Amino acid sequence: MNQVALITGANKGIGKEIARQLGEAGYTVLIGSRDHARGELAAKGLVADGIKAETIQLEVTDPVSVRQAAARIAAEHGRLDVLVNNAAIIPDGDAGVTEVAADVLRAGFETNVIGLIEVTTALLPVLRKAPAARIVNLSTSLASFTLVGDPESRMSTVRTLGYNSSKVAVNMVTVMLANELRGSGILVNAADPGKCATEMGGWDTARTPAQGAAVAVQLATLAADGPTGQVHAESGRLPW
Repeated sequence: MNQVALITGANKGIGKEIARQLGEAGYTVLIGSRDHARGELAAKGLVADGIKAETIQLEVTDPVSVRQAAARIAAEHGRLDVLVNNAAIIPDGDAGVTEVAADVLRAGFETNVIGLIEVTTALLPVLRKAPAARIVNLSTSLASFTLVGDPESRMSTVRTLGYNSSKVAVNMVTVMLANELRGSGILVNAADPGKCATEMGGWDTARTPAQGAAVAVQLATLAADGPTGQVHAESGRLPW
């Protein structure tokens, strides 16, 4: 039976590359995109490359959009083998602790944490219908207490409290959901793609979105004896 994967925020960047790599592995990929036209453009590009791809209009901060996406997946596919929660923002105005505004923090958590939880819980019924579903949440080294707490680390110089702290929360969601689903056959992990040349990450790096996508794809295709409740980067398990 053909396996189905939904990637949120997949119309560009790392999300699109995750979709491409899963599609090349034989999955039907659902391109979650809040802008349907951009999602259609991305899906058509993948289809032209021989990948089975469809667009799902999905705004993770809109409960109606989330419910409609879940209902469509249930009706058209009957199950979901992989959910990659990639959609995220660095909120406008993000800054250090003494500078960031409360509404900036709220915006970061609304998309990066609450939206992720809304999507995941809405899709759990179809994930449970797959024999061995995988959930992958996109995280970051900027959510590592070990790295950010090291004054010698570049991570300690990044002043984006809204993004960093929301991704710390994503790590906790990952661990707690893994514990809740332990024994169900569903593995839940988080992936740190590293700094890549994207709209969010900036263009001042040689690391490509395809390279950043690889760790998420690895976690999305884990064998039954794979880890759960962990955060992994290209170099291995990320220190917390």
